[in-house]
Amino acid sequence: ISRRFVETHLGGRGLLPVVKASIFGVPLPLCSCSVIPVSMSLRRHGATKGSTISFLLSTPQTGMDSIFVTFSLLGPVFAVFRPVIAFVTGVIGGSLVDAFAHGSAEPLPPLQEYEIAAAHEKFVHRLGRGLRYGFVTLPRDIGRAVLIGLFIAAFISAFVPDNFFADKLGTGVFAMFVMMLTGIPVYVCATASVPVAAAMMLKGLTPGAAFVFLMTGPATNAATIFTIWKVLGRSVALIYLATVAGIAILSGLLLDFMFESVNLPMNS
Repeated sequence: ISRRFVETHLGGRGLLPVVKASIFGVPLPLCSCSVIPVSMSLRRHGATKGSTISFLLSTPQTGMDSIFVTFSLLGPVFAVFRPVIAFVTGVIGGSLVDAFAHGSAEPLPPLQEYEIAAAHEKFVHRLGRGLRYGFVTLPRDIGRAVLIGLFIAAFISAFVPDNFFADKLGTGVFAMFVMMLTGIPVYVCATASVPVAAAMMLKGLTPGAAFVFLMTGPATNAATIFTIWKVLGRSVALIYLATVAGIAILSGLLLDFMFESVNLPMNS
């Protein structure tokens, strides 16, 4: 992707670049660690801080791979709700950064040699690298994480008593706060988190609390927070964390309300 393309679509102030960055990020199958170098590359290519944060927020929460896995294990409600909230989170977080984290103008870091070369690479070569990523690199990257997630889900299903989470955490906001505090610092990819959430729901966790884990786990981790703090500044990092935490709780409450109001089964 050329510098001119990024500057045209993700550069400049206003809501439109932030919306474009969020739309761009939702379908991409990047986890909360692999999204860091991609977002920093967008920043070097001319994306604003707001657009960069919008991309950082929306991308790791979901992707085409995790949408299909979510649909198969948790049903269509989760499969639709998850990318919608990822998009909304990106737009709100990016807008808040543009509004409150101005700071002094900082020079863009120089492009790396491979990024300059990629901009002038022939289309057929770019297409080949893209297909290799989709069919070789991506399955290799997420395969181990998904397998670990399945083992954790199997352990929860086999050894955790029924209604354990409902008895210990309850069904209200407290359970969501526990899931949020569990999910924010740890690393778990959007796809691997699905079987874990499904197993916890079978043991009594509410859909809203499970969604809080599904959102906060992939959306951020210690590495992401440190990178944002170092590259984009303290105020941007704080806005990033506040956006993830606030929208996660509100989304969990909304999802529980949706399930209770229309009496949806857990895997609807």
